[in-house]
Amino acid sequence: MTDTINLNHHYWQGTFIGDEEAGRRLATLPAAVEAALAAPLGTETVLAACDALSRALRNPAHRIQERLGPHLPEGTDADREELLAELAEFLGRASLTRKLRRELGGTAPQRLSRPDAKETVYEAWAPVGLVAHIAPGNAATVAPLSVIEGLLSGNVNVLKTSSADTFLAQHLLAELAAQDPTGALAERIIVLRFPSSRREWLRLMCAPADAVAVWGGESAVEGVAAHVPPGCRLVEWGHKISFAYVTQDAFTDEETLSALARDVCLFEQQACSSPQVVYLDTDPGNTEALHAFAGRLAAALAAQPAPTAAGRALDPAEYAELTTTEHLARLEEHLGLTRVLAAPDGTWRVMADSRPALTASPLHRSVWVKPLPRKDLITTLRPMRRYLQTAAVAGSRTDVAELSALVLAAGATRVTPVGAMTAGYAGEPHDGVYALQRYSRRVAVQADARFAATACLDDLARPALFPPPTGPLLDKAAVQDLNRGVDRSDAELYFRSGGSTGKPALSLFTYEDYDTQMHAAARGLLAAGYDPARDRTANLFYCGGMYGGFISFFSILERLGGVQMPMAAGADHRATAEMIAAYEVDTLFGMPSYLWQLLHEEADLLRSYGGLRKIYYGGEHFTEEQRRTLAETFGIEVVHSITYGSTDLGPLGYQCTQSGGSVHHLHADLHTLEIVDVDEDRPVAPGETGRLVFTTRARRGQHLDRYVIGDLGRALPGRCPCGSHAPRFELLGRLGEVMRVATYFLNYRRFVAIAGERLGHGGELQAVLTSGASREGLTVRLERGHAPDPDRAREAFLAAYPEVRSAVAEKLLDFRVEWVDGADLDRTATSGKLLAVVDRRR
Repeated sequence: MTDTINLNHHYWQGTFIGDEEAGRRLATLPAAVEAALAAPLGTETVLAACDALSRALRNPAHRIQERLGPHLPEGTDADREELLAELAEFLGRASLTRKLRRELGGTAPQRLSRPDAKETVYEAWAPVGLVAHIAPGNAATVAPLSVIEGLLSGNVNVLKTSSADTFLAQHLLAELAAQDPTGALAERIIVLRFPSSRREWLRLMCAPADAVAVWGGESAVEGVAAHVPPGCRLVEWGHKISFAYVTQDAFTDEETLSALARDVCLFEQQACSSPQVVYLDTDPGNTEALHAFAGRLAAALAAQPAPTAAGRALDPAEYAELTTTEHLARLEEHLGLTRVLAAPDGTWRVMADSRPALTASPLHRSVWVKPLPRKDLITTLRPMRRYLQTAAVAGSRTDVAELSALVLAAGATRVTPVGAMTAGYAGEPHDGVYALQRYSRRVAVQADARFAATACLDDLARPALFPPPTGPLLDKAAVQDLNRGVDRSDAELYFRSGGSTGKPALSLFTYEDYDTQMHAAARGLLAAGYDPARDRTANLFYCGGMYGGFISFFSILERLGGVQMPMAAGADHRATAEMIAAYEVDTLFGMPSYLWQLLHEEADLLRSYGGLRKIYYGGEHFTEEQRRTLAETFGIEVVHSITYGSTDLGPLGYQCTQSGGSVHHLHADLHTLEIVDVDEDRPVAPGETGRLVFTTRARRGQHLDRYVIGDLGRALPGRCPCGSHAPRFELLGRLGEVMRVATYFLNYRRFVAIAGERLGHGGELQAVLTSGASREGLTVRLERGHAPDPDRAREAFLAAYPEVRSAVAEKLLDFRVEWVDGADLDRTATSGKLLAVVDRRR
């Protein structure tokens, strides 16, 4: 193994190679980059692989621990475990999705979408192309994590590690690529290990780059900058200086002193955010306070755990700088300028200096203490603004607010409490910028009116591709069990289902996941022809009882910037109709059953108003006969599904302007869809009817893989006339709408179809099942005012439905048809949905 590592210490697009082969491939790097960039890299591909690697790193029994072990930096077992935990935390889906949202605005930033739904202008974050990463030699995790930032922004990445480094970067990134079955990540990762003196390799590496990220001091940056071609973005992650600022109230506070000592000792001041100077809010002449504070800080340093053997090890240059700095400071004691306090074994030193000018520390637990009254803060520090990074402020709440403004104005890029200087958070800016934005370009496409119903330009260019789902099928009970195990921090928004197919179920969301889903549903509404610049909308979905209908569509319209009258579904139809007319509403959102009742009860007022043009409905379906009535009686020009979804999965499908009936496009950027046999857990043949199985992808708080939602449908072949590559499917009812009665399987939707085709029935229909003394009963309830004579209707059903006719002839079924007022039909209490099948059998 050792010989292989020594010979093949470069990783090139999935293969470990040696020096000779690496040199040959470097000469063809531009062609390799162009081939890799030919297909875009979806962020979900990166997230899925990183999350899989994160889980492996967290599992002590996983063999990855054994494989990476020889390549970890020297240190104690605790140090190595901490490093692996740090990598696992960074690579987790939660951390990376938060980073994407903070830095690039979403989890799919590369998709060309409309930032303003009222304009046909599309924007996205695109990769710059090739990012060359020049890693430092003193931070083991920086190299691989820099490449992962390049992957998140969609780039091809070539990384140079120091010849003195371990092989952690090569092998960690190889493990990452192995988690991606598509091979797309491997194609975008190249890791080379060579000394900076190898100028020709450095030149070949940087020549085709679109951005060069270099970690190190001024000399390192200058050495690389010479090889950066004109127009290439140079991203400097250089050495920075950080400091603490302590107000007078905190001069003697033991907690502050201990926290400062921890900041100094953590990482032996090797982090850019480690304090090198502690400033006191006092005049330079107050040497008594200066020296007293230095003594207390020295005692706090002495109380800290001793450095490890690795922390004590200094190379000759570091040792020379440390001893020179200390000796000069001791010499200046004779001039009354300084006072030096140091550990007998040389493991720490405090150098009090009455001159405020910022001075770099030789590190290794060496810290300056200087006076700097706040009135002089900007004047003193601003000349060093290029080098400033973190400022820790110790003081009152007012002091923190005032001093934060001052140190940021002086050039610092982050402010923390003392004791937390080296701590960070997911998505935090680095040195005042977001890394992912530095590795990206903001691009735009201006389109004409032909694209009014196109929410995402990418849908016209290519299908969204995700790794195939795996694992067992989940039913609603299994999903509810998963909900009970959701981390409380990921349960920020609670919804209950309407209960149309049983007991209401609880669904949990993070606000981030909810926001992602509302943006997706908003894009679907645009595809259905909604015009946020012109349509005036009454939101008439049901509200209350933790039901998400009204709230969700309020959120969708908010994201579209559409004009909204948030009325909600109410029992006073007259008042609702009057508001529709008064506020010139032309578009209605709501449940078909509610809208149908409203329109017919207030037909005279709404027809005389004459302003209604569009209906977008959800939760139920309008029949063809109902659509005809809406057009002919009320002048409705557009009737489309507002979305197809569920409370737990969110929006699943949307209709475009070319879709009708129950045909929907899949929200392919959120979910994958499988269609499995009704009786067996196997895929159906193309075009056959089966159970719809969804796997949600763009969700952090809850992972729903292979969820059998309870709906039936079939996939539609070919590309939609609207031009979108998003898959299409047709809804064909719910499993609960297939009734086992009198030994026969009867389908509710078939009754609906017969009522429309044979009877011209445009109202609602409900099936009620009962138990009798000798046989079961089935009553088809037809909405009064839209139904023919019950006897004629019964004969029509018997003539058109052979199974019902046979069950009646065999005296197995009592079959009746009756008129019912629409208000008397059974509905769910929460959502107002019509209960298609009411089973009253015991």
